[in-house]
Amino acid sequence: MTLLLLPQPFLRDLSFKNSLLSLFSQKPTSISSPSLSNTLIQRPTALSITQIEKPRKGFPKHCSATAEIERDISTVGNEEGEVQVPVEEETRGEDAVVKYDWKEEWYPLYLTEQIPDDAPLGLTVFDKQIVLYRDGNGVLRCHEDRCPHRLAKLSEGQLIDGRLECLYHGWQFEGDGKCVKIPQLPAGAKIPNSACVKTYEVRDSQGVVWVWMSDRKTANADKLPWFEHYARPGFQDLSTIHELPYDHSILLENLMDPAHVPISHDRTDWSAKREDAQALSFKVTERTNRGFAGHWGKASDGQSLPNFLRFEAPCVLQNNRVIVDKNGEQQYFSALFLCRPAGQGKSMLIVRFGASIRSFLVKLLPKWYFHQNAGKVFEQDMGFLSSQNEVLMKENVPTKDLYLNIQSSDTWVAEYRKWMDKVGHGMPYYFGHKTISLPKVPAVVEHAPAGLVAGISASMPAKGGIGTVHAPNPANRYFRHVVHCKGCRDDVQAFQAWKNALYIMTFASAALAVVVSGRQWKVLFLVSAALFLTGMHACSSAVSLITTNFVRKHRRL
Repeated sequence: MTLLLLPQPFLRDLSFKNSLLSLFSQKPTSISSPSLSNTLIQRPTALSITQIEKPRKGFPKHCSATAEIERDISTVGNEEGEVQVPVEEETRGEDAVVKYDWKEEWYPLYLTEQIPDDAPLGLTVFDKQIVLYRDGNGVLRCHEDRCPHRLAKLSEGQLIDGRLECLYHGWQFEGDGKCVKIPQLPAGAKIPNSACVKTYEVRDSQGVVWVWMSDRKTANADKLPWFEHYARPGFQDLSTIHELPYDHSILLENLMDPAHVPISHDRTDWSAKREDAQALSFKVTERTNRGFAGHWGKASDGQSLPNFLRFEAPCVLQNNRVIVDKNGEQQYFSALFLCRPAGQGKSMLIVRFGASIRSFLVKLLPKWYFHQNAGKVFEQDMGFLSSQNEVLMKENVPTKDLYLNIQSSDTWVAEYRKWMDKVGHGMPYYFGHKTISLPKVPAVVEHAPAGLVAGISASMPAKGGIGTVHAPNPANRYFRHVVHCKGCRDDVQAFQAWKNALYIMTFASAALAVVVSGRQWKVLFLVSAALFLTGMHACSSAVSLITTNFVRKHRRL
């Protein structure tokens, strides 16, 4: 994921991936858990471990880093030395499941700064295909991604004078979804009232575009997430977006699993080391119909659990920490993950690492360096997460019959799958702890364009034919990240332009070295050619780092 740099103690404990190089310079003199009173709005009272709360409207909109808790829920576990996460007795009655409709939720679509100004953007939420774009006034618009004429994808179209045009027959649509032009209509004919597209409400909040998926109810503004840390003065973050080839629940499970970091991401940065793998402690402090929260840390640290994790429906995960610096001031660190279900076996993740202090290293190193390191982290997990997705689909049984969860590493995972049992009935498909519902509609597989001309044309600028780096291949880093990142695309083009220029300069210097007669001139041109050649290699290496997948050494042929 994206590598932002946190102090070493925070990096070693970070639930996400310990994947940001030492971004923050000040060393902590003491560590404190998030203050329980430091919240924008009070959370619902916690429940006992054997109690499931009755349905309510859910959390307030503020997803603050801390929670107001009246009493703690007992730590998941038992006193008899058992290592597995205990399975509670089956809860019976109407409270075993709660009312939930996946459409009546806000989903994170894209980073605002990455939305193209001159083209529509095709996205998905579960199996619903939508198109996002800016109209002629710069206002964000979102429609169902199909033309009412012959169902062609509007995301394959273009923007004409701020209107969305279907490239199949040229029908054009205003931001409210109304069709305003059909080129094939005879003179004087009226456009049918039914020639309109379904629209969805979108909001730009704290640098992220969210969509309300319900087409029956007015958007619930109280459910729109708000993140306390990211509203703090001076709080800065490094954000990236990634498309991934496995279900969003697998992604969330992976992100809330700190135990795998030392093993899976050994030496990815300066803090993840496999010899640091150890037992962890978890303390659940909240369970509600919309998620759970709690503290965690190393078991060897005793009762000190400095990290605070919160999961909130439908797809928000936070991992936060508060550190008191040498000046006695509180410094805030946050790893925020917004995981959008993008169809069967697919997900899209917005990663935001933020802090109230930064080191000079962030300013010194280019953003593409952190982005490529983030890609490396995803690729280290990709093989086994994709296979995990395949097994869940094939076995068609709940996770309690497949997973061997232990309480010193898998507590959050067990909590998440149990939450799925409560609300999964309101989703298109889900994998729960005791229940499961596989997709009822087969996944749609989109093929690359047929023919040489179609393949070449489709490869420009970011959708390609087979064999190009632009091909829509979920195993391809260019497709998973670079096509979604303006900065990385610009950097790749710049490095390629420099490489071409240095190639010409290398050839010219070598030719001049042959032509000139003076020894000193020959040496000068040969040295220049060598330097230009080195520059070419550096540019090629940079492009490779940004666009090429990481492969573990023992897997390389």
